[in-house]
Amino acid sequence: MLSVIFCIFVACTVLQITYLFAFYSFLSKSKKGYNNSVELPVSVIIFGKDQGENLLKLIPSILEQEYSVFEIVIINNASSDETNHIIESFAEEHAAIKVVEVENIEAFWASKKYALTLGIKASKHDHLLFTNANCNPVSKTWIFEMSKNFTSKKGIVLGYKKYRKENSVMNLFVRYENLITAIKCFSFAKKGSPFMAFDGNLAYDKATFFKVKGFINHMKINAGLEDLFIKDAATKENTSFCLSENSFVETDAPTSFYKWFIDKKEVAFIKKNYKYKHRLILNTFTFTKILFYILTIILSILYSYTLTLTIAALYFITNYIVVGSSAKKLKEPQIIFFLPFLEIGLLLFQISIFIANLTSKPTHWK
Repeated sequence: MLSVIFCIFVACTVLQITYLFAFYSFLSKSKKGYNNSVELPVSVIIFGKDQGENLLKLIPSILEQEYSVFEIVIINNASSDETNHIIESFAEEHAAIKVVEVENIEAFWASKKYALTLGIKASKHDHLLFTNANCNPVSKTWIFEMSKNFTSKKGIVLGYKKYRKENSVMNLFVRYENLITAIKCFSFAKKGSPFMAFDGNLAYDKATFFKVKGFINHMKINAGLEDLFIKDAATKENTSFCLSENSFVETDAPTSFYKWFIDKKEVAFIKKNYKYKHRLILNTFTFTKILFYILTIILSILYSYTLTLTIAALYFITNYIVVGSSAKKLKEPQIIFFLPFLEIGLLLFQISIFIANLTSKPTHWK
């Protein structure tokens, strides 16, 4: 029996290392064929609901972007705070700002997808760059870095959203989870099988949006906007991604563990709507990683301590190389020092979410 368990352990280790090498591929992204010289007219679309204070910071950073032709479309999604007054003040001073007021209607009550659809239709340029009111570009060339990835064939550009660093255990854990999500996001795109996008940093053209009739296939699902749109619209041929540091946007990390857990619970629930091949690959990766840790402990005690840890060491070395290189590229180098603890913590977190979703689902789901 132990020999069989050992064979399963070896298989899990090999599979995990194979996954890691596949993930590593996104770091060698080619720039060939990108339009680096022509600045295409861009509509920057900002979604906000009760985000007046954040818009006071974001709008000036967009206006300061070093880009020749762009407009700012601000979607005020039925805000009840001072948001309307703030954006109207900016619009009066800057002709490049267009305000789209969205009122709640019974069919699409508080729907971000409905609001964004109105914003897209109101925009005047064919290339769209999306962000949220609580995000901020890290540089004045954000629009340029993202939009230069558009080509005649590439109608979708995936960007990276990072969390601001703070000195807390939760902040470190949140940033690690975000890093792992980015590795999966960009490596799948590199392999020609995109499955998700970061909210707050995504670009696509109107032709791509209208080709799949926008969000029509999942309009009634009040979550998963970016991922479900990518499922419908993204292909190997039409999707690119941007890893330049100047293309990043940044936002505050969650400070409430409970709220973050609920948000991630919803994200996990959305995954049931992914394509089957994506669900299979992602679930296999998580399951074999859990099995790897469990069998490492069992075999270290009951089988060969030396042999088991030697094989496990191959995984840990590969993991350090891949995650470490990715962390450096995505400007999260300090994460590597806490890698084993963060990885085990994330696995326990994912198991908790899985159990929670077995017993309940988000309240707004039908």
